[in-house]
Amino acid sequence: MNTFKETGLDKNILDAVFDLGFKKTTPIQQSTIPILMNSDKDMIATAQTGTGKTAAFGLPILHLSDVDVNTTQSLVLCPTRELCIQIGLDLNSYAKYLKN
Repeated sequence: MNTFKETGLDKNILDAVFDLGFKKTTPIQQSTIPILMNSDKDMIATAQTGTGKTAAFGLPILHLSDVDVNTTQSLVLCPTRELCIQIGLDLNSYAKYLKN
């Protein structure tokens, strides 16, 4: 899986990803997205800053979330307030074409 088209992500998520200029997946995304898309297990993955970790876990979270259910479906833990804000903004960008 070298491109986002190969991930099996929802078309609306892919449209948002392409709007951001992303075409090819990074190694952390190649390692995590297939597992998260096909499992209900928790995952801990580490990689250097700037390698695409937010998309690596955030895109499958968005894909697997039921937008018609208004309850907590995922939890992202962040070590700082600033990182939490950054991740929230990124997830909003990835979800811009999803309803609700």
